[in-house]
Amino acid sequence: MTDFASVTLELLKGFGVTCYIFFITLALSLPAGLILAFGSMSRFTPLRTVVRTIVWVIRGTPLMLQIIAVFYGPYLLFGITGFDRVPSVIAAFVINYACYFSEIYRGGIESIPKGQFEAGQVLGMTKTQIFFRVIFLQLLRRIVPPMSNEIITLVKDTSLARVISIVEIIMVAQNFARAGLIWPLFYTGVFYLLFVGILTLLFRFLERKMSFIKV
Repeated sequence: MTDFASVTLELLKGFGVTCYIFFITLALSLPAGLILAFGSMSRFTPLRTVVRTIVWVIRGTPLMLQIIAVFYGPYLLFGITGFDRVPSVIAAFVINYACYFSEIYRGGIESIPKGQFEAGQVLGMTKTQIFFRVIFLQLLRRIVPPMSNEIITLVKDTSLARVISIVEIIMVAQNFARAGLIWPLFYTGVFYLLFVGILTLLFRFLERKMSFIKV
Protein backbone atom coordinates (compact mmCIF):
# COMPACT_ATOMS: atom_id res chain seq x y z
CA MET A 1 0.00 0.00 0.00
CA THR A 2 1.30 3.45 -0.95
CA ASP A 3 1.87 5.59 2.13
CA PHE A 4 1.14 9.29 2.60
CA ALA A 5 4.82 10.35 2.49
CA SER A 6 5.57 8.64 -0.82
CA VAL A 7 2.40 10.02 -2.40
CA THR A 8 3.28 13.51 -1.19
CA LEU A 9 6.78 13.19 -2.63
CA GLU A 10 5.45 12.14 -6.04
CA LEU A 11 2.90 14.95 -6.03
CA LEU A 12 5.61 17.44 -5.12
CA LYS A 13 7.57 16.34 -8.19
CA GLY A 14 4.52 16.95 -10.33
CA PHE A 15 3.89 20.26 -8.59
CA GLY A 16 7.44 21.30 -9.49
CA VAL A 17 6.51 20.92 -13.16
CA THR A 18 3.31 22.88 -12.51
CA CYS A 19 5.28 25.72 -10.92
CA TYR A 20 7.82 25.72 -13.76
CA ILE A 21 5.07 26.09 -16.36
CA PHE A 22 3.42 28.81 -14.29
CA PHE A 23 6.48 31.00 -13.70
CA ILE A 24 7.88 30.72 -17.24
CA THR A 25 4.46 31.51 -18.71
CA LEU A 26 4.06 34.51 -16.43
CA ALA A 27 7.55 35.86 -17.13
CA LEU A 28 7.00 35.73 -20.89
CA SER A 29 3.31 36.57 -21.22
CA LEU A 30 3.35 39.78 -19.14
CA PRO A 31 5.71 41.70 -21.46
CA ALA A 32 4.25 40.01 -24.56
CA GLY A 33 0.80 41.18 -23.49
CA LEU A 34 2.01 44.78 -23.24
CA ILE A 35 3.43 44.57 -26.76
CA LEU A 36 0.13 43.19 -28.06
CA ALA A 37 -1.74 45.96 -26.23
CA PHE A 38 0.31 48.60 -28.02
CA GLY A 39 -0.32 46.78 -31.30
CA SER A 40 -4.08 46.69 -30.70
CA MET A 41 -4.06 50.47 -30.06
CA SER A 42 -1.79 51.30 -32.98
CA ARG A 43 -2.87 53.98 -35.43
CA PHE A 44 -1.51 51.77 -38.21
CA THR A 45 -4.73 50.05 -39.25
CA PRO A 46 -3.26 46.81 -40.74
CA LEU A 47 -1.22 46.16 -37.58
CA ARG A 48 -4.16 46.97 -35.32
CA THR A 49 -6.46 44.69 -37.33
CA VAL A 50 -4.01 41.77 -37.30
CA VAL A 51 -3.36 42.02 -33.55
CA ARG A 52 -7.04 42.33 -32.67
CA THR A 53 -7.87 39.37 -34.89
CA ILE A 54 -5.23 37.23 -33.18
CA VAL A 55 -6.54 38.25 -29.76
CA TRP A 56 -10.10 37.47 -30.85
CA VAL A 57 -9.16 34.00 -32.11
CA ILE A 58 -7.12 33.11 -29.02
CA ARG A 59 -9.72 34.37 -26.57
CA GLY A 60 -12.49 32.65 -28.50
CA THR A 61 -11.01 29.15 -28.58
CA PRO A 62 -10.28 26.71 -25.73
CA LEU A 63 -6.79 26.69 -24.28
CA MET A 64 -6.79 22.89 -24.47
CA LEU A 65 -7.30 23.10 -28.24
CA GLN A 66 -4.48 25.63 -28.53
CA ILE A 67 -2.09 23.33 -26.67
CA ILE A 68 -2.95 20.47 -29.01
CA ALA A 69 -2.58 22.75 -32.06
CA VAL A 70 0.87 24.00 -31.01
CA PHE A 71 2.13 20.49 -30.27
CA TYR A 72 0.64 18.59 -33.21
CA GLY A 73 0.14 21.42 -35.69
CA PRO A 74 3.63 21.51 -37.26
CA TYR A 75 3.49 17.80 -38.05
CA LEU A 76 -0.10 17.83 -39.33
CA LEU A 77 0.42 20.89 -41.50
CA PHE A 78 4.00 20.54 -42.69
CA GLY A 79 5.03 17.00 -41.80
CA ILE A 80 7.78 18.23 -39.50
CA THR A 81 8.41 17.61 -35.83
CA GLY A 82 7.41 20.58 -33.67
CA PHE A 83 8.54 21.54 -30.19
CA ASP A 84 9.01 19.08 -27.38
CA ARG A 85 6.09 18.72 -24.98
CA VAL A 86 7.08 21.26 -22.32
CA PRO A 87 8.13 24.02 -24.77
CA SER A 88 4.90 23.38 -26.70
CA VAL A 89 2.69 23.80 -23.68
CA ILE A 90 4.60 26.89 -22.54
CA ALA A 91 4.27 28.42 -26.02
CA ALA A 92 0.52 27.79 -26.00
CA PHE A 93 0.15 29.23 -22.51
CA VAL A 94 2.22 32.31 -23.33
CA ILE A 95 0.22 33.06 -26.47
CA ASN A 96 -3.07 32.55 -24.65
CA TYR A 97 -2.28 34.62 -21.58
CA ALA A 98 -0.49 37.35 -23.52
CA CYS A 99 -3.75 37.93 -25.39
CA TYR A 100 -5.77 38.09 -22.18
CA PHE A 101 -3.21 40.35 -20.51
CA SER A 102 -3.16 42.62 -23.56
CA GLU A 103 -6.85 43.39 -23.12
CA ILE A 104 -6.29 44.22 -19.46
CA TYR A 105 -3.38 46.50 -20.37
CA ARG A 106 -5.40 48.14 -23.12
CA GLY A 107 -8.36 48.75 -20.85
CA GLY A 108 -6.09 50.21 -18.19
CA ILE A 109 -4.29 52.53 -20.59
CA GLU A 110 -7.47 53.73 -22.26
CA SER A 111 -9.07 54.45 -18.88
CA ILE A 112 -6.41 57.06 -18.07
CA PRO A 113 -7.56 60.58 -19.02
CA LYS A 114 -6.08 61.81 -22.28
CA GLY A 115 -5.27 65.10 -20.61
CA GLN A 116 -2.36 63.43 -18.86
CA PHE A 117 -0.85 62.40 -22.19
CA GLU A 118 -1.35 65.92 -23.50
CA ALA A 119 0.19 67.47 -20.38
CA GLY A 120 3.28 65.33 -20.83
CA GLN A 121 3.59 66.44 -24.45
CA VAL A 122 3.28 70.09 -23.42
CA LEU A 123 6.21 69.51 -21.04
CA GLY A 124 8.26 68.23 -23.94
CA MET A 125 8.28 64.58 -22.88
CA THR A 126 8.51 61.79 -25.44
CA LYS A 127 5.82 59.11 -25.64
CA THR A 128 8.13 56.68 -23.87
CA GLN A 129 8.80 59.16 -21.06
CA ILE A 130 5.09 59.90 -20.69
CA PHE A 131 4.29 56.21 -20.44
CA PHE A 132 6.91 55.30 -17.86
CA ARG A 133 6.93 58.52 -15.80
CA VAL A 134 3.27 59.46 -15.85
CA ILE A 135 1.10 56.56 -16.93
CA PHE A 136 2.85 53.41 -15.74
CA LEU A 137 2.20 53.64 -11.98
CA GLN A 138 -1.44 54.59 -12.56
CA LEU A 139 -1.74 51.67 -14.97
CA LEU A 140 -0.36 49.26 -12.37
CA ARG A 141 -2.85 50.48 -9.78
CA ARG A 142 -5.74 49.91 -12.17
CA ILE A 143 -4.74 46.51 -13.52
CA VAL A 144 -3.62 44.67 -10.37
CA PRO A 145 -7.13 43.35 -9.50
CA PRO A 146 -7.97 41.96 -12.96
CA MET A 147 -4.40 40.73 -13.44
CA SER A 148 -4.54 38.88 -10.14
CA ASN A 149 -7.65 37.04 -11.31
CA GLU A 150 -5.98 35.95 -14.54
CA ILE A 151 -2.78 34.90 -12.79
CA ILE A 152 -4.72 32.81 -10.28
CA THR A 153 -6.59 31.23 -13.19
CA LEU A 154 -3.21 30.42 -14.75
CA VAL A 155 -2.29 28.38 -11.65
CA LYS A 156 -5.27 26.11 -12.25
CA ASP A 157 -4.98 26.09 -16.04
CA THR A 158 -1.54 24.49 -15.80
CA SER A 159 -3.40 21.21 -15.22
CA LEU A 160 -4.30 21.28 -18.94
CA ALA A 161 -0.67 20.41 -19.71
CA ARG A 162 -1.62 16.78 -19.15
CA VAL A 163 -3.49 16.70 -22.49
CA ILE A 164 -0.12 16.20 -24.20
CA SER A 165 1.13 13.86 -21.46
CA ILE A 166 3.16 16.30 -19.39
CA VAL A 167 3.47 14.85 -15.91
CA GLU A 168 2.27 17.76 -13.77
CA ILE A 169 0.56 17.30 -10.43
CA ILE A 170 -2.91 16.32 -11.70
CA MET A 171 -1.47 13.71 -14.04
CA VAL A 172 0.56 12.23 -11.18
CA ALA A 173 -2.65 11.96 -9.15
CA GLN A 174 -4.46 10.39 -12.11
CA ASN A 175 -1.73 7.77 -12.36
CA PHE A 176 -2.41 6.89 -8.71
CA ALA A 177 -6.14 6.76 -9.48
CA ARG A 178 -5.58 4.31 -12.33
CA ALA A 179 -3.79 2.10 -9.82
CA GLY A 180 -6.83 2.21 -7.54
CA LEU A 181 -5.75 5.01 -5.20
CA ILE A 182 -8.27 7.85 -5.45
CA TRP A 183 -7.46 10.15 -2.52
CA PRO A 184 -4.28 11.68 -4.07
CA LEU A 185 -6.51 13.28 -6.71
CA PHE A 186 -8.32 15.27 -4.01
CA TYR A 187 -5.07 15.85 -2.13
CA THR A 188 -3.82 17.92 -5.08
CA GLY A 189 -6.34 20.56 -4.04
CA VAL A 190 -4.20 21.31 -1.00
CA PHE A 191 -1.26 22.22 -3.22
CA TYR A 192 -3.38 24.51 -5.39
CA LEU A 193 -5.03 26.16 -2.38
CA LEU A 194 -1.68 26.91 -0.76
CA PHE A 195 -0.24 28.32 -3.99
CA VAL A 196 -3.31 30.45 -4.66
CA GLY A 197 -3.36 31.56 -1.01
CA ILE A 198 0.22 32.83 -1.27
CA LEU A 199 -0.58 34.68 -4.50
CA THR A 200 -3.72 36.20 -2.96
CA LEU A 201 -1.72 37.57 -0.03
CA LEU A 202 0.91 38.91 -2.42
CA PHE A 203 -1.65 40.75 -4.54
CA ARG A 204 -3.35 42.21 -1.47
CA PHE A 205 0.05 43.46 -0.32
CA LEU A 206 0.64 45.06 -3.73
CA GLU A 207 -2.76 46.72 -3.68
CA ARG A 208 -2.07 48.20 -0.25
CA LYS A 209 1.37 49.41 -1.33
CA MET A 210 -0.11 51.16 -4.38
CA SER A 211 -3.11 52.62 -2.60
CA PHE A 212 -1.36 56.02 -2.47
CA ILE A 213 -1.61 56.30 -6.27
CA LYS A 214 -4.68 58.26 -7.29
CA VAL A 215 -6.61 56.79 -10.22
